[in-house]
Amino acid sequence: MIKIVGINGSLRPGSYSAMALEVAISRVGALGIETEIIDLRKLSLPFCNGGDDYSDYPDVAKMQQTVKSAAGLILATPEYHGSVSGVMKNALDLMSFEELSGKVAGLISVLGGQSNSNALNDLRIILRWVHAWVIPEQISLGQAWKVFNEEGKILDEKLSQRFDAFARSLVDNTRKLNEI
Repeated sequence: MIKIVGINGSLRPGSYSAMALEVAISRVGALGIETEIIDLRKLSLPFCNGGDDYSDYPDVAKMQQTVKSAAGLILATPEYHGSVSGVMKNALDLMSFEELSGKVAGLISVLGGQSNSNALNDLRIILRWVHAWVIPEQISLGQAWKVFNEEGKILDEKLSQRFDAFARSLVDNTRKLNEI
């Protein structure tokens, strides 16, 4: 059985990125796939210093092992100053080819302003560098405060359908790449 791990790249309480990730991971789970979420708000991670020894931070090994055990990833990040959040970049920097190479990834960006693809494009570059495979479907949520109701459900039916297509593509491509 394949496993898909989502990473929430926001530290903000009430994060729309976390809400979007919850929606995406639930759609993947509804397709019969094992899922898990890494919530960076709950981990104690150091700033990456380019070294290999983070033994003083057991959450680094926990995160690395969780990602290594997955066949696919969903990365959900807020867009800050036109790019990926620092916490998401740091988490990715704390991993290497060993954890990320060969993973199939789906990408989600969340913005307070108008939707665009800056963070998504930056994540594509990062993931290509570590030999991951990014699906063509991606989700960019502009004006995020208008997207969800109080329970974290998506208000717009067409957007909900995009999440379904995103989940199907991620699952289908993960199965193809892993021949499962």
